[in-house]
Amino acid sequence: MTVLERLANSIVVPVVVLEKAEDAIPTAQAMLAGGVDTMEITFRTACAPEAIKAVADNCPDVLVGAGTIINVEQAKLAVSMGAKFIVSPGFSDEVVGWCVENGIPVAPGCVTPTEIMAALKHGLTMVKFFPANVYGGLNAMKNLAAPFVGLKFLPTGGVNTTNIKEYVDAPFVHAVGGSWVCPKAEISAGNWDKITQLCLEARRAAKGE
Repeated sequence: MTVLERLANSIVVPVVVLEKAEDAIPTAQAMLAGGVDTMEITFRTACAPEAIKAVADNCPDVLVGAGTIINVEQAKLAVSMGAKFIVSPGFSDEVVGWCVENGIPVAPGCVTPTEIMAALKHGLTMVKFFPANVYGGLNAMKNLAAPFVGLKFLPTGGVNTTNIKEYVDAPFVHAVGGSWVCPKAEISAGNWDKITQLCLEARRAAKGE
């Protein structure tokens, strides 16, 4: 199964913000127990590279990627630590170019036709749509998808258990991203069972169960 197939199969790609690298493995294990085998560890905190390495080295069943990547240096560091995919909040020609050259799946943030065309120029078939709730959500993606046949979106921002089914049922949505299945407060408190429960609930809701 390819990285993109793994992301689609997971349905939810958790956006994980870690304050301590030692929380990475139990967070990954908690999500895996909830049926979610992918995670996007954001570069918003200093421990992100170490956290990615911990998951990559110790959780073989979890596909770990790096999020909030805004320059090539971060992308190179993340991949060297074991990140299998890169997610950016916006479109960076340099970051996308480096990832494509090195065979690393990348989802840059694209919310305008111009940004999407720049991504398509690099051969991408999936882009991040962030923040989805601010830029028009499903209606905006539906209209953007019309001229860009075959393009899929990874919407993040405003997606939750209440509306996840509406998102994943859309033919132009590849998977959804979000931090609601792994809140920082629950990670910091070590509430691993709660994270497992949130992941289970999200996947059930996505399937209409």
